[in-house]
Amino acid sequence: MSDPRITSSIFTRGAVDLSALRAPAPTSTPAQAGPPAGAPGGAVGGVTVIDVTEATFQSEVLERSLNTPVVIDFWAEWCEPCKQLSPVLERLAVEGGGAWVLAKIDVDANPRLAQMFRVQGIPMVYAVVGGQPVDAFSGVVPEAQLKQWIQAVLKAGGVALTEPADPRLDEADDALMAGDLDAAERAYRKILADAPADAAAEAGLAQVGLARRVAGADPQSALAAAANPDDVDAQLLAADIEVLSGLAEQAYKRLVDTVRRTAGDDREKVRQHLIGLFTIAGPDDPAVASARRALASALF
Repeated sequence: MSDPRITSSIFTRGAVDLSALRAPAPTSTPAQAGPPAGAPGGAVGGVTVIDVTEATFQSEVLERSLNTPVVIDFWAEWCEPCKQLSPVLERLAVEGGGAWVLAKIDVDANPRLAQMFRVQGIPMVYAVVGGQPVDAFSGVVPEAQLKQWIQAVLKAGGVALTEPADPRLDEADDALMAGDLDAAERAYRKILADAPADAAAEAGLAQVGLARRVAGADPQSALAAAANPDDVDAQLLAADIEVLSGLAEQAYKRLVDTVRRTAGDDREKVRQHLIGLFTIAGPDDPAVASARRALASALF
């Protein structure tokens, strides 16, 4: 686990466009008066675990994080790894006695939040301090490492180490979110012309390619076609759909397995496709690191 800092392309460009999620604060009872009905846990005089939606994101996450670190747990009911990680996070939040707050976000009920945070697979955990994301990890981690990560977040002292946002990247992101893929591609390519190593622009451009590939595809027919392991194109499309569905690790495994079954031009085609999907998540994503090792093993 790293110290809370900007650790991947997700953060370096302010790609988590929190301004788009700001909404009027709810007029109901203030959150600090106690956890919402049915929320697990709770500390005397304050909240430790809360369920958050897009409507409550501003007050429950952004505004709260100005005074107390907020850890966001992106999860879904169908996600088995989430069922391993979430209870541990909830228990640690209660044990923390209000030193930090766990905000649980159901990706199925709040797809826009998941999209804004570029959640590629779940469980995905973000730390928000001072109104900005400062660190993240995906997958299930041992409790000892989880405690170390939380302590590092707390040591951040309420200071979010963010870099100045490039307005061109914000404009490119806005075009991508609006579905204007041509405008988004032009914007990302213009940035890369000035800064060829800009990982954020590379990730955005890869997302444009992904969006174009799945445009008009029937998810069910694509996944059904992928049941034929020898149909390389079907495997590639199924992997794209899985990434867009938050199943990045499943997509990576699908393509690594396809690499093992193929040779020559087909193998290189699959390898390049997988590298493109890695670019979307960024090199520091734990799932990408694991998949890269699996890919190296499959190739050599």
